[in-house]
Amino acid sequence: MTRLLWQKPGVQVDERIQHFCAGDDVILDREFFLFDIQASRAHAQGLQLIGILDADELAGIERELTALAADFSAGSFVLDETFEDGHSAIEARLIERLGDAGRKIHTGRSRNDQVLVATRLWLKDRLSRLHALCRESAEVALARAEVEATLPLPGYTHLQRAVVSSAGMWWSAWAEAFIDDAVRARDTLAWVDANPLGSAAGYGVNLPLAREHTTAALGFGRMQVSATYAQLSRGKFEMAAIDALSSAMLDLRRLAWDLSLFTSAEFGFVALPAQYTTGSSIMPNKRNPDVIELMRASYASVAAGRTEVEQLLSLPSGYHRDLQFTKGAIFHAFGRGLGALELLPDLLRNLEWKPDAMRAALDSSMYATDLAVDLAREGMPFRDAYRQAADPARWEQGDADASLAARVSPGAAGDLRLDVLRERLGPGS
Repeated sequence: MTRLLWQKPGVQVDERIQHFCAGDDVILDREFFLFDIQASRAHAQGLQLIGILDADELAGIERELTALAADFSAGSFVLDETFEDGHSAIEARLIERLGDAGRKIHTGRSRNDQVLVATRLWLKDRLSRLHALCRESAEVALARAEVEATLPLPGYTHLQRAVVSSAGMWWSAWAEAFIDDAVRARDTLAWVDANPLGSAAGYGVNLPLAREHTTAALGFGRMQVSATYAQLSRGKFEMAAIDALSSAMLDLRRLAWDLSLFTSAEFGFVALPAQYTTGSSIMPNKRNPDVIELMRASYASVAAGRTEVEQLLSLPSGYHRDLQFTKGAIFHAFGRGLGALELLPDLLRNLEWKPDAMRAALDSSMYATDLAVDLAREGMPFRDAYRQAADPARWEQGDADASLAARVSPGAAGDLRLDVLRERLGPGS
């Protein structure tokens, strides 16, 4: 390992303790490294604006940061245990290439605000991707709801057959769910879009740092004004981002449950695309819905990440090393969550209904609610109508298409209001 930034003369570093403290930090920093380089560039520009760096020194730092980003992306620079973390790796590279100019890069900043800004940029990137995936899933669901609006599908409560429903209602439900999730991702992104760079260790520095410049240069919507609050917000903003992800993952989990049931032989309503299934190692007859089962399971990693961050926040104000563990929590939560959501739009585009099986599952009891409402519409008190419609002797196999067409309450099969959902989704971005 290179010499530690904080190492003092005459103090021997215990390798076991250092390994415990560093843990997998340098490995996790690979995820944030390009954002750390981006923030270092903006910080260097700010230092030049206040006279700490001259124009030549800034040009050299910008050149070497560009080269470092390219080398890292190409794999010729590897962030490994040679370095304590990604921050020290950037500084070591600049010192190696630029000497004293590289030694100036850390003026006015701490590794505390350095990790904050890199993480904040990373969260913005991930929330933007979450927003895009939720939009795409909603768009697919809306398109299929329009095409399959009148395709009959049994509606269930308590996993028991309840009423006649439709594929259009099923699709519109998921469309609205993912519209809500997209809105939440967008709003959370706007909330965390605050620049902590320049807050140093949480108390500012005795330099007129160009925080307005770094805010604009890094594309933040606003500056996080209080240097102390910048530290207090660590974990809080991460938890909010995971909450936005959780919203989409809870919907994905329930959707995956539907598909797990609908693809079973007992239901037989849906055929999955072949690439979304796998075989058994011993039973040659099996095609297993492993992908949707792992989609269903992925929420567990998101929930675990959220819990880990929350438990780390039982702290007084100021920076504490405990917060180092928030990086792994958000990395694993978003890695597993976005990985599952990436597969969803194509799954929704390509799953196939089995209309014969869906119609065959519509028994006469599923028209009882229609009967009760019809009697009430004719003037019978609803509780009397309910009792009459509860008599199996009055049940008759109805017309599924007519039942759906008559369901005209807003949002029901006869009035899906897809135009309203489309308006809420809005144009792209």
